[in-house]
Amino acid sequence: MNALPPPARRLLGNSDIAISPLAWGMWRLAENGRSAGDAARLAHGALEAGITLFDTADIYGFDGTAGFGDAEALLGEVLASEPGLRARMVLATKGGICPPLPYDQSPAYLASAIDASLRRLNVECIDLYQIHRPDILAHPQEVARTLENALAAGKVRALGVSNFTIQQIEALNHFLDHALVATQPEISPLRIARFENGELDQAMHLGLTPLAWSPLGGGRLLSPETPRERAVAAALDRIAEDQGVSRSVAAYGWLMAHPAGIVPIIGSQNAQRIAEGAQALGMRWTREDWYGVLVAARGEKLP
Repeated sequence: MNALPPPARRLLGNSDIAISPLAWGMWRLAENGRSAGDAARLAHGALEAGITLFDTADIYGFDGTAGFGDAEALLGEVLASEPGLRARMVLATKGGICPPLPYDQSPAYLASAIDASLRRLNVECIDLYQIHRPDILAHPQEVARTLENALAAGKVRALGVSNFTIQQIEALNHFLDHALVATQPEISPLRIARFENGELDQAMHLGLTPLAWSPLGGGRLLSPETPRERAVAAALDRIAEDQGVSRSVAAYGWLMAHPAGIVPIIGSQNAQRIAEGAQALGMRWTREDWYGVLVAARGEKLP
């Protein structure tokens, strides 16, 4: 393994956009009546910890009946009250989910979704726009055309996808003039399929930055219940204790040690936990330690 820690800045895919090696995700930003002031404090906390990539989505805040767009709108309030914050962050959002359909990437809807996100966020341009989940009824050529139009209009700077298969990424990329720069799958020490199914190999081949959502296994790593979860937690704890970090930091560091340059998306809405994640930058991993976590996650020895 490399002796050096991950760089404090890296480029987003093959773009010229510099990002931090960790991101802050806003899936739960609009929960519990959080005020714009509270949201601003979280944003400042992330930035002060060196985390500049902010990831949200138009569906964040939706509870099944209401709240669509609430997370974007709340961040938009923050940006409206403190315009200077915009230049300090790389702003990423996602669209293409339209309750209760649930997916719609038809040209008319996707174009309107991009415009709606811009309005809610109170910005003129989104740095990274991602298709949230694939619409099986949308031809990738039509999706590509809509995204290219948004690029040409200066509404977005770069393109990505979330929860796409290898084949779906290939199909969309084929029709794009400006290639994708990011993919956002679920990856964690409990969700390891991407290490062996070719998704991360494709990311390295195409130059995509993998953004890992739910890097703590939906919180199961912090409160393990099953024998497998407890085994993975114990493997992480051994490394964490040796290096003086928490289990969650060790989980982030484990992902970041992969050569694909995985960027864990910290989902916490607690300023201290967001800032704590930056400690993963200082972690060192031997192959023995890294594979020890993988073996615990597999539940069996490597072949």
